[in-house]
Amino acid sequence: MNPHLVRAPRREVTRLAVRPDFAALLAELREEAGLVALDSAGGEPARWSWIAFAPLERVGAPPGDPALLNGWVEQAALAPADVPGPFAGGFLGALGYELGVHGERQDLPADPWGSPSLVGGVYDSFFVFDHEQGEVHLVLGAGAGPERRAALLEAAERASSGPVPARTFEGRGALERRVLPGTHRARIEAAREEIAAGEIYQANLAHPFELRTAGDPLDAYLALRRINAAPYMFFQRFDRASRWSGGPRADGALLSASPELLLEVRGERARTRPIKGTAPRASDAAMDAQLARELLESSKDRAELAMIVDLVRNDLGRVAAPGSVRALGFPTLRSYPGVHHLMADVECRLARGRSTLDALLALFPGGSITGAPKLRSMEVIAELEGEGRGFFTGSAGFLDLRGEATFNILIRTLEWRADREQGAGRLRFHVGGGITWGSDPAAEERETLVKGARLARALGFEWELDG
Repeated sequence: MNPHLVRAPRREVTRLAVRPDFAALLAELREEAGLVALDSAGGEPARWSWIAFAPLERVGAPPGDPALLNGWVEQAALAPADVPGPFAGGFLGALGYELGVHGERQDLPADPWGSPSLVGGVYDSFFVFDHEQGEVHLVLGAGAGPERRAALLEAAERASSGPVPARTFEGRGALERRVLPGTHRARIEAAREEIAAGEIYQANLAHPFELRTAGDPLDAYLALRRINAAPYMFFQRFDRASRWSGGPRADGALLSASPELLLEVRGERARTRPIKGTAPRASDAAMDAQLARELLESSKDRAELAMIVDLVRNDLGRVAAPGSVRALGFPTLRSYPGVHHLMADVECRLARGRSTLDALLALFPGGSITGAPKLRSMEVIAELEGEGRGFFTGSAGFLDLRGEATFNILIRTLEWRADREQGAGRLRFHVGGGITWGSDPAAEERETLVKGARLARALGFEWELDG
């Protein structure tokens, strides 16, 4: 038995008579310790969202090993309850990119911010939103007591009656690009040379931006979800220590507007949905439709997607029942507030004796944000980028006590850190894209800015996308 196994009393499930606004309720709960949100704010799918708080136990691991999650979500850990949706309690949290490929020895560079490689907790108290049915439930550990339940229901009542209370989150100074355009283009050329030499077929190269800030990062997240709503959004407070407090004074936060699914497990079915291929949106409907059509017809983007679909087929094949892996919808176009994307589903039936965690470790980190072949492309990325990524291109989501799961890929993701000065902080985000032999460095450079434009706008910045 895992020594950290957490046992909890039976929980209470209450269907709310009111329908609180998700953003308003998240703002109401900003002072809750261990605050985590899994937020289907827009796009497809958009069925379930959760706001969780007050974890039974907190998990942190610098550098850590995600395999330890096996001990945190055993079925005995949480008493069952009649909870709607695929999450009835279990692990909620995030995995950093530098965890690397499970079971492989990799010499990846350190993240300059010293991010923990795994943060999260075991939760049995949360609000669950069923967007399809228009219902909200409060799931609360029975040990919380009637006063606690009443306070949370009052918060939900307030969140149903008005807009999100205005708070200020702002940048102090310039949004600083850490890698100059010419340097990024030179890295793209270097990646193309590796491809020409037969070392790799594709690599995903990224570059970071940084900003000094003032205010609560939760307010930056609320701005992000207004401007760039996505199906796999995520917010979490954390501390850099291995045992993080995650309270309102936590020194770190993750803010993600990810459109990309790394893993979904429902019953014995596992699914991943890699994204490869990006085009900007246009305000003119005819031009927007043309951009979407050109993306669907792009031989370069279709080839890029095909390579990654093949890679994740192999990844899932390590945990799949024989003959059950299949690719669906190649390619499928999905449109989001700032971009069009190409994607495809790859699914399988898990083999007997293989767990949800096995599937997560087989896929992590996602092939769409490494390249192919995965191990060598990660080596090339490390050589060219020269520093670790932290949580960027890691993954965040839930591992339910019954074995179900949803994990995103942490793209369109901002990481915030507190400064010593009260109320001040620094914020960092990356933008990148997949590089193939057919890549044009100037076009790839511009694509990174297209992807980052709405992240910048959420922080109060606009940038030109010409050229």
